[in-house]
Amino acid sequence: MRRTLYALVLAAAFGPLVAAAQPAAQPPAELTLTRLDCGNGFNDQRRFSDTFAYTNPRVPFTFSCYLIKHGDDYMVWDTGYLPGSNANAPTVTLVDQLAQLKVRPEQVKFVGISHFHADHTGQLGSFPGATLLIGEREWAAITAPKPMQGANVAGFTHWISGGGKLETQAGDKDVFGDGSVMILRAPGHTPGHQALLVRLKEKGPVVLLGDAAHFHENYESNGVPAFNYDRAESIATLERIKGIEKNLRATVIIQHDPRDIGKLPAFPAAAR
Repeated sequence: MRRTLYALVLAAAFGPLVAAAQPAAQPPAELTLTRLDCGNGFNDQRRFSDTFAYTNPRVPFTFSCYLIKHGDDYMVWDTGYLPGSNANAPTVTLVDQLAQLKVRPEQVKFVGISHFHADHTGQLGSFPGATLLIGEREWAAITAPKPMQGANVAGFTHWISGGGKLETQAGDKDVFGDGSVMILRAPGHTPGHQALLVRLKEKGPVVLLGDAAHFHENYESNGVPAFNYDRAESIATLERIKGIEKNLRATVIIQHDPRDIGKLPAFPAAAR
């Protein structure tokens, strides 16, 4: 009984001191999202349905890349076409756009890509010091003895040679460890396709769709292009994203649809 009483007295005397010694909780890192221009053009919408849903041979088509600032760290999501590579390519490089934001290439900690096509990986080589975040199945398709058709293998030379840091994802990935930026497994368009969830404080959650859908029309109707890698996976991914959109009340941004450009502030402003 005396021992119990003595323990209670010690706890009452020293408990507040122990609590005071605990480090204060760190405030959440400042998080912003900026859209970068990665090109513009037109496309034949008929190509984007394997059920012949569309008849328009010429619709506006945009190419979007993004900068995520998390505290003092930076991440680039998709890198667009290489300027000068084709008529749809941007006229201003990502490096030049980042310079307008006072961000140097060596400050970019991560480059996450939705998938291996050239319109999403053309300027990847501008960030050799960044850790490449790529789907596990996507990496396997790029580095196979016979790489998958459509893969921009040349864009990954630095990482294939072992010169750059690499992290492959078999599933979702919490990029900064606090749940604010999540890579989402989203296969179908390609084997290891990914999307990105950014949980902004003021705007709320935003999902960058990669090529899980190319237009509002095929997002809303689960339309699948004939050239997608796997039809069932494509539809499952769209259903998953729609579930996230509903449950988190998220803003979904279809990266190729120019109607979604206005969902984020115009460059150089950032969503917060």
